[in-house]
Amino acid sequence: LEPAGAARAVEAATAEPAAPLRAVVNLVGGYASGGLVHETPVEEFDRMLRINLRPTYLVTQAALPHLVAAGGGAVVCVSARAAVAPFPGAAGYATAKAAVLAFANAVAVEYRQRGVRCNTVLPSVIDTPANRAAQPEADHRRWVPPAEIAGVIRFLASDESAPTSGASIPVYGRA
Repeated sequence: LEPAGAARAVEAATAEPAAPLRAVVNLVGGYASGGLVHETPVEEFDRMLRINLRPTYLVTQAALPHLVAAGGGAVVCVSARAAVAPFPGAAGYATAKAAVLAFANAVAVEYRQRGVRCNTVLPSVIDTPANRAAQPEADHRRWVPPAEIAGVIRFLASDESAPTSGASIPVYGRA
């Protein structure tokens, strides 16, 4: 994602003046496992930052002036359980998701007085077809279904969560 692309996406979302932008949800990201740190090429580490942190930064950056102009709103970022509980072979992923968490906390502090709140959800393994294919022997019943994550995100994007900013919400299912 490039800055111009993020700006175009936000402009498209704000094209209707009767409905000002009130919430932004940053869902873009990805996972790749690797070896231990000394076995992982720096390019793979950089790739994890690029696909997890950069889109969150660019979309949020483009949306913030609109949220402020509208009198406030919500930014919801998706990090991961690995940001607070890393596991072997995923240092780049854990670092990138921790960076998303730190970025969201910075936005919460910087924009609180302007009426914009920013919160983060931290899912564990998400029960998707791709994850099931990648881990066929895992206990899929313990994974969190996407609809349950969506419910938490919907709440954080809504006015019902108005007093909440800077929160990191674990969404682990039964993992």
